[in-house]
Amino acid sequence: MLPSINQQLPSSYELPCSDDTPVDNEDQNLLPNLLLMLLSELWSERQDWYFGVDMAIYHTTGASPFVPIVPDGFLSVGVDRQKDGDSRRSYVMWEEQEIPPMFVLEMVSHTPGGEYDKKMEIYAKLGVRYYLIYNPKFWQRDRHQPFELYALEDGAYRLQTGELFWMPEVELGVGRYWTDVNGVDREILTWYDAAENRHPSKAEREFLRAEREQQRADREQQRAEEERQRAEEERQRADRERQVKERLAEFLRSQGFDPDELPE
Repeated sequence: MLPSINQQLPSSYELPCSDDTPVDNEDQNLLPNLLLMLLSELWSERQDWYFGVDMAIYHTTGASPFVPIVPDGFLSVGVDRQKDGDSRRSYVMWEEQEIPPMFVLEMVSHTPGGEYDKKMEIYAKLGVRYYLIYNPKFWQRDRHQPFELYALEDGAYRLQTGELFWMPEVELGVGRYWTDVNGVDREILTWYDAAENRHPSKAEREFLRAEREQQRADREQQRAEEERQRAEEERQRADRERQVKERLAEFLRSQGFDPDELPE
């Protein structure tokens, strides 16, 4: 970008943080935040990434740098986790070394928002590598699939096959998963590893660890109980043998024999 143009561009403090358009349904806020929370756990030691939810992206590829595009969620890599040590109000490309998001999520709502055409064109111009359109409710209306991930190839998006898609640049896969969220069974979007194993949350890992520890304790208790039963059976066997010997000794004495002086 030319320095003369850069000098005329507004700062993030001068720009609105969103387009002030309310979300159409709770999923548009919940699902991107679930991705963010899980990624915050997976990449807790990294400071070179940022995941925005319903945040304005300002850029210079459109008619005006004052007009942002606001995806439901996006992931940028190679940027500071916090901008100048503070939280971002918006994602301003000319303040981010022109680094575009690596991954963008758009969720189709009751009112179509240009996810399959206008927004796709903007993201291609920005250089967004992966563009996911999640449309679980209105895909038949729109004549698309519920989960469509597009990869940027030669400046244009190409629809990828499969629903669990691996992004090698960030070593993350993204896909759908059915689970319980706060007591409600629902489909969510989540992260996967290279072996297509879902990344569990910290709470899930702690639950699984506690469950394994409980299972181990139960096995140890079972082994102790089995050992106690074996000891009890051995004691009972010894008692039976002793009783048999005592009865035999009594019988021999009744017949005039001393059981302690029997021939070998």
